[in-house]
Amino acid sequence: MQIEAIDLFCGAGGLSYGLKKAGIKVKGGVDFDAHCKYPFEKNIKGQFILADITTVTAADLERMYTPGALRLLAGCAPCQPFSTLAHGKDNSEDAKWSLLDEFSRLIREIHPEFVSMENVPRVANHQPFRDFITTLAELGYHVDWRRIRCADFGVPQERRRFVLVASRLGEIKLPNSKQKEIDVRKAIGHLPKLKAGEADAEDPLHKARALNEINLKRIQASTQGGTWMDWPEELRAKCHSTKSGASFKSVYARMSWDKPAPTITTQCFNFGTGRFGHPEQNRGITLREAAILQSFPDKYEFIEPGRDVPFSIVGRLIGNAVPPKLGQMVGNVFKEHINIIGV
Repeated sequence: MQIEAIDLFCGAGGLSYGLKKAGIKVKGGVDFDAHCKYPFEKNIKGQFILADITTVTAADLERMYTPGALRLLAGCAPCQPFSTLAHGKDNSEDAKWSLLDEFSRLIREIHPEFVSMENVPRVANHQPFRDFITTLAELGYHVDWRRIRCADFGVPQERRRFVLVASRLGEIKLPNSKQKEIDVRKAIGHLPKLKAGEADAEDPLHKARALNEINLKRIQASTQGGTWMDWPEELRAKCHSTKSGASFKSVYARMSWDKPAPTITTQCFNFGTGRFGHPEQNRGITLREAAILQSFPDKYEFIEPGRDVPFSIVGRLIGNAVPPKLGQMVGNVFKEHINIIGV
């Protein structure tokens, strides 16, 4: 039988693309960010609903499923409240805090055969997750969840994520096996060389942000996998001499060719916000390189042809995405599951 998925909080379609690669038909996605519409519809070919999840009804989603299909409701609720709590800030009044409750509401109303949820690892430490698990148990789902190192599943990046899968049809398990790691060289080493501030004429997303004079000197003094401590004293920032700043060794730093990339963030195009310097070229990584390090294919489209490519918007779409290879692993779990239970 065909598994059909709807992707809540779909973003630019990272999870959906991975599900498609696993052979799951993605019928639609929901997000409140209008910039997600073009990449989702262009690459996924599913219906995009521009809406706040609190306004989405079961009827809105149920009409997208084909009668008789095995229904998967998947989602990655924005993770900022759970990330911020790790730094001691109480964000329980943040509107995003209740988004897992909205996910639970739709599960109760639709009662799909399958559910998948992805988030930051520490989501499991907080009450919204415990409430979510309680809902699944009350509705009769078999559940498995785990903190996943994305590099173990084909993502060329040291990202850690929390992944949950659930089924009403029988016991379901996430895989224990690991794939061979993909390093930065294998992922992006084939792309044309660029200088800071340049863009590839053939690919507008292969575009590097310009560097001012001091940052150009800093990256020239940086080594693969090194830190700002490798620089001459005169290139160091004032914050590096403070007690708090001295502990941040992975800012203004180069990636290593022979290792997976660090976690790709929404600011990954900025040399100064993490280990986002190219391993050997004197620039930060490009938007295309960031997308590939998230495991998007080389030709994935994030913005309409002919439009300017804003770093802030495209960087956010890339950094917030579920890595497609992680989504493919999740899709494979459900495909194998229905084979095992004989549906």
